[in-house]
Amino acid sequence: MHVRHIDVAERRHRLAVRHLLTPGGRTDDVVAIADALAGLHSTDPVTVHLSVAARMRHPVLPALDKALYADRSLLRHHAMRRTLWVFGHDLARAAHHSSTVTLLARQRKLLLDAVAGAGLGPDPERWVETASTEVLAVLADQGPLSARELGKLVPHLAVPITIGSGRQVAELAAHTRILLVLGFEGRVLRAQPTGTWINGQYRWAATHAWSPGFPGPLDPRTADATLARAWLRAYGPGTRADLQWWAGWTVATTKRALADVGAVGVELAEGPGYVLPDDVDPAPPSEPSVALLPGLDPATMGWKHRGFHLDPAHVPLLFDRNGNGGPTIWVDGRIVGGWVQRADGTIGLRVLEDVGAERLAEIEREAHELELLLGEIRFTPRFPAPLQTELRK
Repeated sequence: MHVRHIDVAERRHRLAVRHLLTPGGRTDDVVAIADALAGLHSTDPVTVHLSVAARMRHPVLPALDKALYADRSLLRHHAMRRTLWVFGHDLARAAHHSSTVTLLARQRKLLLDAVAGAGLGPDPERWVETASTEVLAVLADQGPLSARELGKLVPHLAVPITIGSGRQVAELAAHTRILLVLGFEGRVLRAQPTGTWINGQYRWAATHAWSPGFPGPLDPRTADATLARAWLRAYGPGTRADLQWWAGWTVATTKRALADVGAVGVELAEGPGYVLPDDVDPAPPSEPSVALLPGLDPATMGWKHRGFHLDPAHVPLLFDRNGNGGPTIWVDGRIVGGWVQRADGTIGLRVLEDVGAERLAEIEREAHELELLLGEIRFTPRFPAPLQTELRK
């Protein structure tokens, strides 16, 4: 049986189109953007807004806030690799049952051990359950509330506990950890930030009040297949290792999910890869595209093996030591440099490849439009790469 080879050029064309980087592919539908990318990274709150804005026909920063907090057509939730994401409802539900619930046991154990260590009662399980019930009742009655606001209403729960041990130790108020565990359980959700959209401190809402349909029951295997299908649609072709890394799965779960969606094998430069059954035919060339994407953008972080869109020589400049990608410049489905916002609001650029005078002018136009979009807003990437540090000087 013939196995189709998909070369680097076609993979870049697919990326540019499916990640909505081409002028003709952009849309003002922010839910469609989140779905097209199989979710948006939200560990750095700036990422979500700028990932969406880079893919909009008419970029406006409040559009995402409307979807998250007014329409509530998008949800913010911990999922794959214990990363904070923004999803549409269907994918949020699948991610919860595929990934979030598998993270819950450890988070709950850390809380129980901390409660026991703080001597908060003879039965840590009962203490946590009673405290959780009280927190949920307060949120249902007066939420959304920030952790600080909640602590003032339940001061007897705002007692110090110690999470972890050794180098991974942290002291915090018990009610804040209860909120985190309730989030992993799907019983609370993050609502509006306490400040502007660049702030990563959120208010919390009881799920039944904020989004009554979430998460709803779903068979874990069905959830795995839903995630695998969404990833292949957005990132395929990719290797099994790519999907396993992105989803945070075991080898066995990854193999089963690929089989359940009927993934078809193809040949890539780095070895065997996979696409969906209806996605085997060659993809047409994409129109030229230029984009400035934020740190941790899904296009940067969606694969373990990024050689088809990123020269390995650029990795030490564009990624930090933990593998977090900084803000990047994209031309025709590949990373060609990086950027940063300076203190005066200007966008500093460094192009690491010869892209020609015409494309360089397009990059500079994109940078100017981003300056206008941000206006008086100033931000620093939460995970800056070495290049951002250099450009800010």
